[in-house]
Amino acid sequence: MKSLLSLGKYFARYKLRILAGILFVIAANAFRTYNPKIVGQAIDEVVRFIQLQPRTDLVLEELSESGPLRKLFYFFITYLGIAILEGFFTFMMRQTIIVVSRYVEYDIKNDLYNHFQRLDTSFYKRNNTGDLMNRITEDVSRVRMFIGPALMYSVNLFFTIAFAIFFMANTNMQLTAVALLPLPVLSVLIYFINDSIEKSATLVQEKLSDLTTFAQQVFSGIRVIQSYARESDIIKNFEKEGKLYRAHNLSMAKIDAFYFPTMNLMIGLSLLITIYVGGLKVGNGEISAGNLAEFIMYVNMLMWPVSSLGWVASLVQRAAVSMGRINTLMNAQPLTGNTQGIKKEIKGKIEFRNVSFVYPDSGLEALKNISFTIQAGQRWAIVGPTGSGKTTLAELIMRMYDVSSGEILIDDINIKNWNLQDLRRQIGYVPQDVFLFSDTVEENIAFGLKNIEESQIKSTALQAAVNEDIERFNKGYKTIIGERGVTLSGGQKQRLSLARALARNPKMLILDDCLSAVDVTTEKRIQQQIMYASDGKTLLLITHRVHLLAEFDQILVMKSGAIIERGTHQELMNKNGLYAALFHAQNMRRV
Repeated sequence: MKSLLSLGKYFARYKLRILAGILFVIAANAFRTYNPKIVGQAIDEVVRFIQLQPRTDLVLEELSESGPLRKLFYFFITYLGIAILEGFFTFMMRQTIIVVSRYVEYDIKNDLYNHFQRLDTSFYKRNNTGDLMNRITEDVSRVRMFIGPALMYSVNLFFTIAFAIFFMANTNMQLTAVALLPLPVLSVLIYFINDSIEKSATLVQEKLSDLTTFAQQVFSGIRVIQSYARESDIIKNFEKEGKLYRAHNLSMAKIDAFYFPTMNLMIGLSLLITIYVGGLKVGNGEISAGNLAEFIMYVNMLMWPVSSLGWVASLVQRAAVSMGRINTLMNAQPLTGNTQGIKKEIKGKIEFRNVSFVYPDSGLEALKNISFTIQAGQRWAIVGPTGSGKTTLAELIMRMYDVSSGEILIDDINIKNWNLQDLRRQIGYVPQDVFLFSDTVEENIAFGLKNIEESQIKSTALQAAVNEDIERFNKGYKTIIGERGVTLSGGQKQRLSLARALARNPKMLILDDCLSAVDVTTEKRIQQQIMYASDGKTLLLITHRVHLLAEFDQILVMKSGAIIERGTHQELMNKNGLYAALFHAQNMRRV
């Protein structure tokens, strides 16, 4: 239950609405629990009238007289008026508390989504997308059920019982004690069953996350699944996950199946005891027939609140589990991040000073004592075999991670002292794993930019050598490219991603093997455009293709996380090392 304490800030935000809702609950229950008194008085009036008549056949005749009929009409109008007021306050109760639950649901989803934006790459490597989606939808929905129905019915239950017991005790304390005799049994039952509900709710939510994650991965990788003809196996695995989820849900349903009938039995027993003992007291003259009718109505009135105890307890326990899962995400902090740092225009100088880096999750040492300085406006290239640390180097410049030791400086300022968002806005980064949004071509190119001209979009598309492809689409730049650019080829996706980076007109351009899916001729044409577009800007190109690097100011050759060679194209060829070997091997393949 401690996890629910974090909702305090949301309750404080809507405290006036919640307070009004509680007042409406009190008013609605005050009127609801007073109506049985009206019914009891009416019954006593009718009984008293009948007892005064010497013959039964005179009852109807006498009822037509103005006195008794006026009294019964008064009771009817009073009962109707109280019922209308009860209905009004019940409506207002729902309009305040339930509406607040929707507001809080909206706020939690926004807070959680905004928090997701601040978390770094390592967080998303540790958490599955399906699980995150489940927490922001299903878990938040369960918390809303606590804030709305559970809170409303809990307050309603308390005041219904309080008012009912008050009116019952004023009539006859002994009969009240007898009527409420089964309630302690219900309290003990609720105490012991809450733990089972909490454990079952936790397992249900965990299995739902697993099921959501599995489905999300299947939908994302459907082309791979179909190309390997694994549909039947995937269906079997999904059925297996579904059966596990069903089993845990059935386990919780069994608890409910035991709980609710038991409570109804206790309530029915209370009603029987009330009728039996109350009937004896009516016979003894201790209470009137109207009083007995009141007690029966009060016991019936308590039936739903008491029987809803289990449902409310289940909602509270499920909400506690879900809020705990939400708090786990909200308490996660990015390993990198600085929104209060330096904000100014960068020039483009990059310096690595004895930088080493170990991935926090895997413990893999990716970089070992790396040092170099790229002056503003220079064009550098990084080459080397797979796993040599090239991409890690680019991610450190983008500050996706922080270095394990050493330091990185941008314009002679430690990268940790820059405002992270402002720094990234001035860098054009094209990663290996291209991601495009399910939107139009032009919206993908202009991603994050406001008031960009159509001519600028086409200009960057020309620089990325993708304009001709776009013009061949049915709707040109208005074409929807599908989820993750599913309608495009690998080369088209890479070039469109490059155009997106160029559209920002960045001060620094980092290209991480982003043209691996295009042919050599197209790559050479794109590179010429990039060299022109990056004039006066810092360019860092990570690539496996070394035959196009003659014009670069400096080339770093990496292997196993270390720099083993550096120099211009000609200097490295003269060394006859790894770079020269890669160059000759690629030339042989081209021939």
